[in-house]
This record gives sequence, structure tokens and C-alpha cells, in this order.
Amino acid sequence: MTKNMATRILTGVGLIGVVAFALYMGGWVFSVLWVAAVSFAMAEVFHAFAQAGHRPVAWPSWVCLIISIPSFMLLTEATSLVLLVVTMFLTFLVVAFVVMFRRDPKLVDMLVSLLPLFSVVLPGICMLGLLRTTPNIKQNLLMTAAFIIPVLGDAGAYFVGVKLGSVKLNPAISPKKTLEGAVGGLVCSTLGAMAVYLVGLSFSSDLPPWWHFALLGFFGGVIGQLGDLFASMIKRHSNIKDFGHVFPGHGGMMDRLDSIFFVTVFVYLYQVAW
Repeated sequence: MTKNMATRILTGVGLIGVVAFALYMGGWVFSVLWVAAVSFAMAEVFHAFAQAGHRPVAWPSWVCLIISIPSFMLLTEATSLVLLVVTMFLTFLVVAFVVMFRRDPKLVDMLVSLLPLFSVVLPGICMLGLLRTTPNIKQNLLMTAAFIIPVLGDAGAYFVGVKLGSVKLNPAISPKKTLEGAVGGLVCSTLGAMAVYLVGLSFSSDLPPWWHFALLGFFGGVIGQLGDLFASMIKRHSNIKDFGHVFPGHGGMMDRLDSIFFVTVFVYLYQVAW
């Protein structure tokens, strides 16, 4: 085992411990840790775009995040969703206004200003929505699945890709990702979701059919890998290897949360329609 691999594994174990603790405690403990992580990730994304030579307008997204946090934790689901849509639309208008009335208005500056709004703020708020609506075992399992599906998918894709990978998945965005790794990741995501379901059965027999979790795992796995590629595309555009160095062997906060963010939105929408 290489030193880098050992560091990666040790850091991963530590992160799993923190996430498990946060999920177990729930409530304000989880909320504070989650909001801190989301804020850190958004700062990293804006910094990456600034490094690429763009001039993103960051403050409207921060205002949107600050307004949406208490609304999703304290208001009803319907009210908070309406407020989120209104706040995000107003954020879009403010960003568009600020960029268009610069001396040198550029469409790309508007786009990089809005990307974190949809790829970081929205998923961050969706997780708080899952937390707020967790009065029963089903919702607790969904919160856990929102982490398990992308994490196991990421791990499965990495190890299968290292051992068996030969066909490049998308070399223009991420040269190291392989088709074999992607398939391995999907299998691990699906098995992970099924494992969450089986654990849930030990606490309650009043759960939806198993295939709900199989679908969550499979499609969540696909969406998680798209989130990972999306983050890789930002890094390649910004000419950086990682978003940061806060986690040895893993990079920055956004490097760890990219796929989790995408899966969280999917899981939240799934539970709304469930």
C-alpha cells in the first residue's frame, strides 16, 4: 500500500466517523456541521472560478443561503419551498443586474456566478429539508442513503477502476475515470442503498418495498457520478487538481461533497413524490 493510499484511507475513515456522528445526533448538531461544510464548499467553488480569471458575483448566493437555512428548518415544507424558489429567482435577477451593468459585462461571469447557486446552495438546503422531515425511520434512512449512495459509488468506481479499468469514460473531463469503474460504482451504490434498507428492516417492518431503495441506489449512483464529472469539469476549466487541501488525500470540501450534493437533490425530490 502506498503512502498516498494509506493517507486517503485514514482520512476517509475519519470523515465517515464525522458523518456517522452527525447523522446519529441529528438536529442542530447535524445542521451546524452541514451548513459549515456547504459554506466551505461554496467558497471553494467561487475561488476556483476567480482563479480561472472570471469575476463571479458571490454575495447574492450567500444571501440566498442565509435566508433559506432558517426557512427550511422552521417553516412548513410548502412555505419553505415557495420561499426558496422566490429567493433563488431574486438571486438570479440580482446577479444578472450586477453583471450586465459592469463596464465589461460577460455572460460567462453571470454563469459562473449562478452555478454555485444550483450546485451548492440548492443541494445544501435540500439536505436540511430531509432533516426537517425526519419523524420516522423511512426519512432517517433516506438521509443516510443520501450519503451512502455517492460515497460507496465513489469508492467502488475508484477501486474497480484501478484494478480493472481500461476504457476511458470521459478523458476530456477526467482522464482517470473509466467505464469499468463507473459500472463498479453503480453496483456499489445500489448495494449500499439495499444495505440501508436491510438495516432499516431491523428497526421497522413498515417500510416501502425494497425496490424503492434499489431504484434510489441505481439512479442515485448515476446522478452522483454526473456530479463528480461536473466538479471535475470545473476543476479542469480552472486548471486546478483539487478544490482545496483541507482533507489529506481527498482534496477540498467540494471534492468530497460534489456527488453527495447531486444525490441529495434526487433523494429529496424522491421523498417529496414518495
